[in-house]
Amino acid sequence: MITASQKRKENIAEYLLYMWQIEDIIRANGLDLAKIESTVIDKYPGLSPQQRKEMTEWYESLIDMMRREGVEKTGHLQLNKNVIIQLVELHQTLLKDPRFPDYTAEFYKALPYIVELRSKAGENKSGEIETCFNALYGMLMMRLSGKEITPATRDAIAAISRFIATLAKNFHLDEADKLFPQESQNAQI
Repeated sequence: MITASQKRKENIAEYLLYMWQIEDIIRANGLDLAKIESTVIDKYPGLSPQQRKEMTEWYESLIDMMRREGVEKTGHLQLNKNVIIQLVELHQTLLKDPRFPDYTAEFYKALPYIVELRSKAGENKSGEIETCFNALYGMLMMRLSGKEITPATRDAIAAISRFIATLAKNFHLDEADKLFPQESQNAQI
């Protein structure tokens, strides 16, 4: 919807966390559009009839995608997985490129926390980037539910947040052809 597309343009990390939350909201409402209309859409004051229609259609399309992709109970929509794939590809490119020492430094500051989180994941290990997003989403859920957050968890989330913020900034620069400007000019020649 408007919020999602705006987040997508401004901050890919916030967008992905928002979309994961939307998936959970849809699941919490049993993939029932009528329930989503009453528990979510009706809570937006001042929606025009057109905005309400667009929001309803957006949720309806997400429900349909969740059913078709078999993620009614758990997992993520392919459109969200694609964002992770893009971020992983950029992450690997940035780590290999000596022009991005600040990025590499942020990654290595977060890496001990990522390794620790992955070791606790058991059979459900994710890649480094998805592990970071799982941690950030877990923190979001802890805050929303009012759970106490330990200093060690705060430290881990701070390092992971800085790393993901750096990745997100580079992602948007890359999308605007400003991350590797010389290469994109050479590719056009």
